[in-house]
Amino acid sequence: MTKLSVNINKVATLRNARGGNIPNVVQVALDCERFGAEGITVHPRPDGRHIRFQDVYDLKARIRTEFNIEGYPSPDFIELVCTVKPAQVTLVPDAHDAITSNAGWDTKTHQEFLSELIDEFQAAGIRTSIFTGTESDMIEYAAKTGTDRIELYTEPYAVNYPIDREAAVSPFVEAARIARKLGLGLNAGHDLSLENLKFLHESIPFIDEVSIGHALISDALYLGLEKTIEAYKKCLL
Repeated sequence: MTKLSVNINKVATLRNARGGNIPNVVQVALDCERFGAEGITVHPRPDGRHIRFQDVYDLKARIRTEFNIEGYPSPDFIELVCTVKPAQVTLVPDAHDAITSNAGWDTKTHQEFLSELIDEFQAAGIRTSIFTGTESDMIEYAAKTGTDRIELYTEPYAVNYPIDREAAVSPFVEAARIARKLGLGLNAGHDLSLENLKFLHESIPFIDEVSIGHALISDALYLGLEKTIEAYKKCLL
């Protein structure tokens, strides 16, 4: 079964726009769990413009499903993850001022750096995932780091899906096949939506987890959070 992990960054963005604690990030995470999400994802950034480090500690104390912390492995991020000990850490190569993740790792260039991080996180009992594109050599070098999983960066799929969904999904199917052959677990995320998620899952039914935030939270404005999570989970049946 492919798990749905809800990225709640956009909830924190809304809260931060006004100050105070409305909407309550922890309560939204608990509601996502109650409505059927199998995981919660957060991506704290250095400027604290959405999820803050304190949110991460508050969430760890309350949520009961899988907790996934993603981000660039700066020293303070590494310390946060090793202290909180989530179920999974997802390493992304974001610049400090990136609006959102927009590329996978060059795992060949950064193999040694990533390998050392993987060792540290796994020693702490944390499952590891590396954000990658679909290039076969990047996936092969990701495997050489010892990571447990990769997360395929799916924005190119989402952009090209309305034009030609078969062509859009083809490189992801091949990348998934390579990852599976190398013994890697497989996650996917970025710009997945109710429009394109079902076809991705039908094409790659062995995806372990999808992490979805922006589209899901946006849909919830119209459908409500419970019905939205139900709709996304139906895409993964």
